[in-house]
Amino acid sequence: MTTAAPSLAPVQTNFWTWNGLSIRYQQAGTSGTPILLVHGFGAHSDHWRKNLPVLGQSHRVYAIDLVGYGQSDKPKPGEVVEYTFETWGEQVLAFCQEVIGEPTYMAANSIGCVVVMQAAVMQRDWVTGLVLMDCSLRLLHDRKRQTLPWYRSAPTPYIQKLLNYRPLGQFFFARLATPRTVSRVLKQAYGNPDKVTDELVQLLLAPAQDPNAVDVFLSFISYSQGPLPEDLLPQLTCPVHIIWGEADPWEPIALARAYEDYPAVRDFVVLPGVGHCPQDEAPEQVDPLVLKWVEADQKTNK
Repeated sequence: MTTAAPSLAPVQTNFWTWNGLSIRYQQAGTSGTPILLVHGFGAHSDHWRKNLPVLGQSHRVYAIDLVGYGQSDKPKPGEVVEYTFETWGEQVLAFCQEVIGEPTYMAANSIGCVVVMQAAVMQRDWVTGLVLMDCSLRLLHDRKRQTLPWYRSAPTPYIQKLLNYRPLGQFFFARLATPRTVSRVLKQAYGNPDKVTDELVQLLLAPAQDPNAVDVFLSFISYSQGPLPEDLLPQLTCPVHIIWGEADPWEPIALARAYEDYPAVRDFVVLPGVGHCPQDEAPEQVDPLVLKWVEADQKTNK
């Protein structure tokens, strides 16, 4: 006798108001431990479209658009918010408190990993565990650049200043925000370029049509301060599990290996042939790991 596989959970799109701003989020599942999914730079909650219906079979799962991204509002920097990890950490904590209504497990990709670690440091009672996928190493951070040879570190501030000259920044952004360029960048980031579909390109490109998207983009690429992962990891008290795509060209796994040594880190799983966005490129490998860790940590916490 064969047992039928559980049906995929339907996904709903909703909006929530935070600090007077409209924030989009998606939700799947109606019971079980809540899980919040947080995207990386240039992405949004649709980057979790393959994971939501699967994880939602046994959990209440949410994916949020950080302010400035996706279909969330994009105020100009400094008008209502500054685009910093502290801001985004406050946003996801407020979401847990006002929408989810209880302490939450969080899984994130790229800069989203720094966001959820920041949230866990700010209010540790609201974060029950973390799954970090190809965490941003923040190699352009001011403190990181001080460790590089001068010929590698010196150009960065000048490039940032040039791009902050708005006409030049707009020109650069317009050249970047095209299907051809986005496809080329994604095919560099993904281990398997066949996973970069026209659907994915259009999903990630759509928010760039917002007139303030260029300001958000330029604000973040000039953001060379704030916390580093190695600042936050020693402060974490919840369990941390790490997934890393071995073929990630942006966040070298050789540097990430140092994260295994922090006391909060329970696992460091390498996915061969996978690039910077494992949740989208290899959801069939990522989702079982997330489910296993959430369930194990919940048993430990009881």
